[in-house]
Amino acid sequence: MATPAATEARPKLSDEQWTRLRAYGTRQATQAGDVLFHAGEPDGPMILIETGGLEIVRPHTSDGQEAVVARYGAREFSGELNLLTEQSTYLSARVSQPGVVHRLTPRSFRRLMDEDPELSDIVLRALLARREDLRANAAAGSVVIVGHDLSADAMALRTYAARQRQPHLWVEADTPAGQTLARVAGATAEDFPLVITPTAALRRATPTHLATHLGLSYQPLPGQTLDLVVIGGGPAGLAAAVYGASEGLKTLVLDAVAAGGQAAASSRIENYLGFTSGISGADLTGRAVVQAQKFGARIASPSAVAALDATGDTLRVLLQDGTHISSRAAVIATGASYRALPLERWADFEGAGIYYAATELEARTCGPHAVTVVGGANSAGQAALYLAGRGCSVHLVVRGADLGAGMSSYLADRILAHPAVTVRTSSEVTALHGTDHLEAITVRGNARGDEHGTDLPCRGLFCFIGASPATDWLSGLATDGHGFILTDVAIGDAVLGAAWAELGRRPLPFETSVPRVFAAGDVRAGSMKRVAAAVGEGASAIRSVHMSLSAVPV
Repeated sequence: MATPAATEARPKLSDEQWTRLRAYGTRQATQAGDVLFHAGEPDGPMILIETGGLEIVRPHTSDGQEAVVARYGAREFSGELNLLTEQSTYLSARVSQPGVVHRLTPRSFRRLMDEDPELSDIVLRALLARREDLRANAAAGSVVIVGHDLSADAMALRTYAARQRQPHLWVEADTPAGQTLARVAGATAEDFPLVITPTAALRRATPTHLATHLGLSYQPLPGQTLDLVVIGGGPAGLAAAVYGASEGLKTLVLDAVAAGGQAAASSRIENYLGFTSGISGADLTGRAVVQAQKFGARIASPSAVAALDATGDTLRVLLQDGTHISSRAAVIATGASYRALPLERWADFEGAGIYYAATELEARTCGPHAVTVVGGANSAGQAALYLAGRGCSVHLVVRGADLGAGMSSYLADRILAHPAVTVRTSSEVTALHGTDHLEAITVRGNARGDEHGTDLPCRGLFCFIGASPATDWLSGLATDGHGFILTDVAIGDAVLGAAWAELGRRPLPFETSVPRVFAAGDVRAGSMKRVAAAVGEGASAIRSVHMSLSAVPV
């Protein structure tokens, strides 16, 4: 009996549904052995099989073997999430039995998603289910990351691939498999981290290199002006993208790392409305990403913004790589990041024992070893419980005297009852120890008599303290004393310039001191610093975007 996931991945269409779907394609007769698209093509089509058969193939890799990862027959269709993300194909499609197919170009696929709600829902569920299947089968070998477990550069690559839900394999460089892959690719120790795909070997690879290779980096069209650029892909930014794109705005989301923001670093969110059993931050934001893309929003990462120029008739967003993007409006949702501790060698150990997220990736890296979580809010509490559940011995270090002061009571109670979690209140980390990766820390109590502290073994230090707004790149916008962006009623009249006098109005809700530039989520002064609140702000900001654009010529 087929499982629900298998049924979603291979939906059975009625005659009427098949006829509607086929109308979006172009008919093509095929012969056995025909290749309908190759790995690495920038505009891979969706293939509808009228008669005959099709197999999806992971091309030859460094082990010299190709692999068939899926087969489709009559009245079925090919495709997975790359149709929605617009990334290059990383698999090939080969005809296994002659017949007739219908090809849907990316433009035709976009029309299908916009025009037929019933079919778009069926297709979207299939694409999502297939991406998860591909992550677990031989298709994962289409992107192989080779490096060292405790390498910050390798961790950045793995985090990016995981956030993108990109099928991939991780191979430790010092294992026999890693050594073989490096030898076949002609790589040396200086070339790690190494990424091997069917079409290239990327040496000293970065997330930017991988994104460019996969076709996930943003390439603006000459002369194009967007309706909305959302800067930041956390809950607030994704909510703005969903509501903006669904209401007809040409929307682009830019994130410096990968969509999901700080929320994606949360192992579990238990107090988000509607999820009675909780949901991981990565799953919640992953669903939001797909939802925004369904409505036509483009999401590009890593795409770090260097500046925002609002001096002309349209806004100009400058990326760090020199790319200029024109837009009629912008929503800044860059959020806030956890603060680093002012300790010697902190930067040396970031990504090599010091982490700002507690997900499966970091848990696998730490293994069943002693770890320390620093912080007294819900994010720290959830991290401590998650890591303890993965077999780690966890020390939770809280500067304050009362665990419940900054943490939900249900969470504090669970932590205090967990046998694998040791809570150290009125304490702080004062020193880091290790060579090329973190090995131990010193924790000192704030009470008298503990001047030297206690050394603890520590494979991973997870830091969830404070919040620093991601506004270093901004200039010309009014902020509070901590760098958070002021909006609407929080902006004094003295700050508003001549542009507002010409408009004859004050800033709208969520509008900053610069017209048509809005702020939402944790980066905004006075925000609640909660996922649900950020989602509400991002959605609400779009109403103000529409109001501001109604007086601006298209």
